[in-house]
Amino acid sequence: MPSPFPGMDPYLEDPGLWPDVHHEIISEIRAFLGETLRPKYYVRIEQRIYISDETDVGRPVIVPDLRIAYRPGHEGSAFVPGGTAVEVAEPIEAITMIEEQIRESYIEIVDRVDRSVVTVIEILSPTNKVAGSRGRESYDRKRQEVMKSPTSLVEIDLLRIGLPIPVYGGIPPHEYLVHVSRGGHRPGGRLWPIRLSQRLPAISVPLKPEDGFVALDLQAVLNTAYDRAGYDLELDYRADPIPPLEGEWNAWAHRLLQKKGLRPE
Repeated sequence: MPSPFPGMDPYLEDPGLWPDVHHEIISEIRAFLGETLRPKYYVRIEQRIYISDETDVGRPVIVPDLRIAYRPGHEGSAFVPGGTAVEVAEPIEAITMIEEQIRESYIEIVDRVDRSVVTVIEILSPTNKVAGSRGRESYDRKRQEVMKSPTSLVEIDLLRIGLPIPVYGGIPPHEYLVHVSRGGHRPGGRLWPIRLSQRLPAISVPLKPEDGFVALDLQAVLNTAYDRAGYDLELDYRADPIPPLEGEWNAWAHRLLQKKGLRPE
């Protein structure tokens, strides 16, 4: 069953689900490009690794369900000789914060002959969009490394909340954004601002100059990932998405889901 939304499905943005969504999108892009670009290029999934601990301000989007449970009205006491009741501290449930090794995947298109990395494709995660977080620092380091090289960069942001992709110039209103920076043509680049109500575009992924670009249909990628993972069996469209939609977009989504029979009239 396909997603009820015409483009990006905001229910897939839930930080608790996103790692799986990210994996599926990465895998589908790799499969499509690998088949399309062979034999001149091959496509690899690489990983960026960083450590997150209790000082990481991006921790809440890594462990989105972190909370302390307390049962009100349950206060302990003990009886001591002489008839005096003494209150006793009671335990509560908590989650222990420990160092965690975070692995974030991205795609490299590699020239088969000289083994040079021609293009890097990044799909942003919630941790990449939190100011001052380890995930943002790790992402920015990799981004600067690519931008200072001849390698092209494709950034795909399918998350409404958090820091935007750092690009300059007037950008029309959008919920999602794709940025393509072609090696040898910087600082110029190409942007696809995307509204929630729009189909995801077919973007132009740069290759070597003599080969131009290859078209990558992001909507077809998302549709395949959604079907393959069976997200329709997991998502509850009767509830609001996480993060929630606001204002007119919330009303628009409500009408859409009602029309699709996924919310009561």
